[in-house]
Amino acid sequence: MSGGVTVTVRLVRSFEHRNFRPVVYHGVSLDQTVQEFLEFVRKDVALRDGLPPPFRRHSYDTMKIIHQPHGSKTNELVVSLEDDEKLILRGEETLRAAGVAHETELAIFCDADYRRYKKNPVTSW
Repeated sequence: MSGGVTVTVRLVRSFEHRNFRPVVYHGVSLDQTVQEFLEFVRKDVALRDGLPPPFRRHSYDTMKIIHQPHGSKTNELVVSLEDDEKLILRGEETLRAAGVAHETELAIFCDADYRRYKKNPVTSW
């Protein structure tokens, strides 16, 4: 698509409390690097009026593919804990090389929170 693609980014504030908010981005260029897109999302989220302050101030540093169009979805409500080596995006890759396509859903989160939750995947309500 010449005008870019549509990507949904799930802002994960807490894995234990299943606290996340989706944000939709239109016109995303797949030729930018993962790091460039990550920086764009962080800046946008910090200034976005519709988000509660805890989401705007959270330290996001990692992106992972949650779902790709026409693929199966995980049963995990926040983020799948499997296939990290394949689904976690590396900063120097372009979004296209990382496997992002039109209508891909991504999660953005703090890697330290994810690793801690992955060791003990217990949710609190």
